[in-house]
Amino acid sequence: MAIFKAYDIRGVVPDELDAKQAYRIGRAVAHFIAASPIAVGRDARTHSPELAGALIDGIRDEGIDVVDLGLVATPMLYFGVEAVAAAGGVMVTASHNPGRYNGFKVCREHAIPVGEASGLKQIEALCAVRAAAPKAAVRGGIRSHDVRQAYADHALSVGVHRPRLKLVIDCGNGMAGVGLEAVLAQLPLEVVKLYFEPDGTFPNHEADPLKRENLEDLVRAVCANGADLGVAFDGDGDRAVFVDGNGEPVGADLATALIARHLLARKPGGRVLYDLRSSRVVAEEIERSGGVAGMCRVGHSFVKAQMREEGAVFAGELSGHLYFRFENGLVADDGTAALVALLDVLGAEGRPLAELVKPLRRYAASGEINNRVTDAGEVLRVVEAEHAGAPTISHLDGLLVRYPTWWFNLRASNTEPVLRLNLEADTAVEMEQRRDVLLARIRSFAPPRAAG
Repeated sequence: MAIFKAYDIRGVVPDELDAKQAYRIGRAVAHFIAASPIAVGRDARTHSPELAGALIDGIRDEGIDVVDLGLVATPMLYFGVEAVAAAGGVMVTASHNPGRYNGFKVCREHAIPVGEASGLKQIEALCAVRAAAPKAAVRGGIRSHDVRQAYADHALSVGVHRPRLKLVIDCGNGMAGVGLEAVLAQLPLEVVKLYFEPDGTFPNHEADPLKRENLEDLVRAVCANGADLGVAFDGDGDRAVFVDGNGEPVGADLATALIARHLLARKPGGRVLYDLRSSRVVAEEIERSGGVAGMCRVGHSFVKAQMREEGAVFAGELSGHLYFRFENGLVADDGTAALVALLDVLGAEGRPLAELVKPLRRYAASGEINNRVTDAGEVLRVVEAEHAGAPTISHLDGLLVRYPTWWFNLRASNTEPVLRLNLEADTAVEMEQRRDVLLARIRSFAPPRAAG
């Protein structure tokens, strides 16, 4: 089914995803996990109650018990799986997608993600099989569980400093506010709240803080209120994007570098991962702080798996996912914990975010540029051949080419027929020159425009 993606299940309701399919997915997930209980949470989209209800019915008809967490952010679902010792979990959400979308994020015990390479294909194949199978002789039970206060203590555990600052927080009418309230109650902050009320129609702007237009309200409020910091969350609360006191967005790779430095002060010699699109400054700062820097693929299932395999204490992706190894052993991306961790940095340093970030802006980056092409594989082969003499070529995720003064990564999207280019150089002049040459080459493979 087209709704089964690389990392989750997602589609337009009801055209691509409806209650009937949700029921089948519930039965397939329960059969795949094959143990009780399974924790279920949902976001505030208008169709989430119906889809969650059908999913839960499917799980219970396989004889598996359900712990219903109700309205939660995705990091709260991950925490809930660990807190109730669940065999797995399902979050009903379409993350940052517009309100007409919905879907499911599936995980196993300890919130280990189930993606395309780790079980999602099996679940897809099981949907039709289990829908036709007899129901369990004994239906699974169901109970509710409120994780809000315990989750707040969990998120607060990543930082020790509690600075008295003025913040603007934009929840984008997504789910972050559900867990944030109990966190904010324990911090000495003055907070200007934007769009805290969960509303699955997203009436103010898309809950995707990677798009600059969705940060405009936050930037204006930071400047108008003389705030020290601004933060915007995505729809399901697992990503956070920061804005400094001047209203300037701070890249997630730079936030990764700042937080890593302070985590490493408490965990000397720790391993920290960064995705291969991140600035070179991240690895440099990790190593200067006595840590071990490791590069990883893009995508939460890959990052979490590598963190577990290598014992990493922290990781960051350019997309705004920041990953923590919590005190209870849980490895998870968490936007609220990211805010707590950055507040910890600001409290320890006693300096504005803009001042801390300034020396980290020592390279020039292109940002991620999407390019539609007819054959992504062919483009990658051609571009690699043209850079065969580069000192470093890697296929960790797409094509990564590194030269002494610049580097670039080309990778195919998991959801669209596009190639994503990220490029960084020592100077803005070189970055622009290298970027333009590469873009011209890539775009020579663009599909022909339709006549009309």
